[in-house]
Amino acid sequence: MGDDVILRLGRATAEDLCVALFEVGEHIAAGAAITPPTAEEVERLGTLLRDLGHALGRCCSPYCDHL
Repeated sequence: MGDDVILRLGRATAEDLCVALFEVGEHIAAGAAITPPTAEEVERLGTLLRDLGHALGRCCSPYCDHL
């Protein structure tokens, strides 16, 4: 367990992530279209990716100074 990465997600972010992963899977499996996300979904998923990167020890940008 010492190498686990644990993030807490709000319900909206979890729903956004679920939809994004499902649509990417369907796109890969059958060429289905990926629905463009709303601005709010983009914001939530961007924050999730930043937080995940930080949990993995990565910087979110060349200017990242909050690790």
